Amino acid sequence: MTPPLLQGIGVSPGLAVGPAMVLRRAMPAVPHRVVPTDQVETEVARLHEAVDVVRGGLEHLRARTAERVGPEEAGIFDAQILMLQDEDFLQGVERLIRDNQLAAARAFEFRALEVRAMWANSASQTLRERVADLTGMQLRVLEHLLGQPMDEPIGAEGRPAIVCVRELTPGLTVEFDRERVMGFVSEDGTRTSHAAILARSLGIPCVMGVPGLLHVVTPGATLLMDGETGSVVVEPDAGMVAEATGREDRRHALRRELEQALGEPSITADGVAVTLRANLDLPEELDLIAGGRAEGVGLFRTEFLLLGRTELPREEEQLAAFRRVLDRLGDVPLVVRSYDAGGDKFPAAFRIGPEPNPFLGWRAIRVCLDRPEMFMPQLRALLRARGEGDVRLMLPLVTDVHEVLATRDLLAEAMDALEREGLPYGADLPVGVMVETPAAAVLAAELAAVSDFLSVGTNDLTQYTLAVDRSNARLAPRFSAFHPAVLRLLRDVLAAGRAAGVPVAVCGELASEPMGAALLLGLGYRELSVSPSGLPAARWLVRHLQVTDAEAASSAALLASSAEDVMRVLRGAVGRSVDLDLLTRR
Repeated sequence: MTPPLLQGIGVSPGLAVGPAMVLRRAMPAVPHRVVPTDQVETEVARLHEAVDVVRGGLEHLRARTAERVGPEEAGIFDAQILMLQDEDFLQGVERLIRDNQLAAARAFEFRALEVRAMWANSASQTLRERVADLTGMQLRVLEHLLGQPMDEPIGAEGRPAIVCVRELTPGLTVEFDRERVMGFVSEDGTRTSHAAILARSLGIPCVMGVPGLLHVVTPGATLLMDGETGSVVVEPDAGMVAEATGREDRRHALRRELEQALGEPSITADGVAVTLRANLDLPEELDLIAGGRAEGVGLFRTEFLLLGRTELPREEEQLAAFRRVLDRLGDVPLVVRSYDAGGDKFPAAFRIGPEPNPFLGWRAIRVCLDRPEMFMPQLRALLRARGEGDVRLMLPLVTDVHEVLATRDLLAEAMDALEREGLPYGADLPVGVMVETPAAAVLAAELAAVSDFLSVGTNDLTQYTLAVDRSNARLAPRFSAFHPAVLRLLRDVLAAGRAAGVPVAVCGELASEPMGAALLLGLGYRELSVSPSGLPAARWLVRHLQVTDAEAASSAALLASSAEDVMRVLRGAVGRSVDLDLLTRR
């Protein structure tokens, strides 16, 4: 009988074979309890006492994490700490206690469930991923209010094990000693969740998103888990373990090669130079970019300046953020994307009502142009930063030439104001367009005529071209940037840029995939901006790839009729010079 194979998402690489430790730590059952009027304020006081205790415990976890893996990873606990400091959230709990005479635990549970429903159903991946943080915080507060033990040592006795849970929280991830846990497997979770980030930082193999995990795995069952591919085998035989071990040995050899390639120039095996830049979400990721030897930042997302704010970020604050990145980068380019605001990415002071389809709604450049009080401080900060380094401005979700021209008009106003105020600035700030809609791709020639550069965002371009919501798990098999329709748009955008003498780059997820990078190089792209973690593999790929092979594969791929055919063509042609099996999880 073939051992059961469970498939999830590999979020932290590494192989582990060992017994399962099944944790069914569930949210406690909260009884419906109404208190007499004269006890209402006592319940409010109990609420705040519990919040203070839990916040203290989280700050202890934060300190422990800083000691074990570093201050940046410790900042992951800030999300839970900030939730416990959120006045709107706590006032909502207090109202439930005072208006309905609910016990503190019941009121807290109601309010947390409201927030959970809002975040879980959000179109924003960022908010959906914060649900795990909410779970960890909610569990601790309710345990305290109900008099249940908190932070008990888990698995203090016995041999090291693979921990299996429904949902892995950041707190649970760091509660274990590294010697006690061989790996983590959870039913829920994504690669970018805080718990996944901590697992990677701790060097612990981790697989998330395994459906039915706790129904299949029993305590003590032997598991073979692969944090690279996301596979989990229950009671594997000796042959499976040997095969997996051999595969992991080859990966280790490849990782050593990747590390060696970091110090080498990004030139293909047949002598074609390629510029490799990095995508940056937060200034804190600069160490990863420096370690990956990026030739600049091809996409600096500025939404971190908006999230969790009650007011719009000031000009000086934005300038300080840009300076911080420039100081680390030196003379290489910093391409800053203007606010991709919309949906959840508005500060509280700028909140708008829900939209039926936020992906097609009021967001990105549309918001910036409609609300210059939001856009102008950012433009001024960018102009001032341009006077100190190679800063460039990129506009998201452009669908019309007018949007570029209107931005240039605002820049002229900002320069006039800075001139009057006697503040130094760079008047030659390049303005580029992020091509991420079919409209922008079709109008690439017209947009190139009014832009200094183009950069293709393949995530949204794929979503809008195929009419597939990239966050919808049910549609995941239909979402593929290797679809021939997307490839032909990529070809046309590059041709339009070249005809206008305008540089064209790719900064979307496709460039971070080895097969995607090979495809893009075959199409003729010579500037890629990838995720910081993808830099080593991208450089290794470039140095081992024959561009002639990639060009032949891309030419054939443009004639294909499906994404599957495209992948087959790429594997056949590119695989002659590169071992794709070791670079991709496909």
